[in-house]
Amino acid sequence: MRPLDPVSARSRTALGLAFFVLFVAAWSLATFGGYVSKTFLADPLTMVREGWDLLVKFNFLYDIGMTVWRVVGGFVLAAAIAVPLGLLMGAYKPIEAFLEPFVSFARYLPASAFIPLLILWAGIGELQKLLIIFIGSVFQIILMITVTVGNTRRDLVEAAYTLGASDRGIIGRVLLPSAAPDIAEILRLVLGWAWTYVIVAELIGSSSGIGHMITDSQALLNTGQIIFGIIVIGLIGLISDFLFKAFNAWLFPWKLA
Repeated sequence: MRPLDPVSARSRTALGLAFFVLFVAAWSLATFGGYVSKTFLADPLTMVREGWDLLVKFNFLYDIGMTVWRVVGGFVLAAAIAVPLGLLMGAYKPIEAFLEPFVSFARYLPASAFIPLLILWAGIGELQKLLIIFIGSVFQIILMITVTVGNTRRDLVEAAYTLGASDRGIIGRVLLPSAAPDIAEILRLVLGWAWTYVIVAELIGSSSGIGHMITDSQALLNTGQIIFGIIVIGLIGLISDFLFKAFNAWLFPWKLA
């Protein structure tokens, strides 16, 4: 094992699975061995049993579907605004100078702090939850894309101007293709953050969703259901992350060359 030496796909998969095996083994030892009270941490078998009851008896699949819809809806709304705005800020320095201070200011504001205002403005329906995800994601995406586009190699831009490209052509034929793989990677990373915002949104004033289930389970001291909900979030996030990576690799094969 040497710094930055790559590993094969098989080794990467084996090492990744090995960590999960060790994690479950330590969890089992702590709970089945009596080192941790089941009141505070359910054992793996209890978690599986409680999770099965959620799916079969309490229609937990509906809660999962609602949470996924909220994440996707809020994230797509944020990306639809952030990507073109970040592209313009990265391409045109006056626009960046005008908007960057506010964007930098806004990205430090926790999305959860807006919940009381959003409840007043939009109620406790779906719009309020989508807006929380939107606020938590949009400013991060804008700033990261601005930096990415602004770091485009100057020699590519100068060569395009030499060949007669217009300003619009520079954006469409140089800046965007050059930054597109990194923009896709930025969206993949921020999608993971969106999951934290949706759970926060569902903890308050919600009648459905994984966060709502976790809140109800907390009131009943049912740690098995709480852990199952957390694991479901992690599994969905892991699957979406792998799909995003595969789609990016297919869409931008030159990035891996």
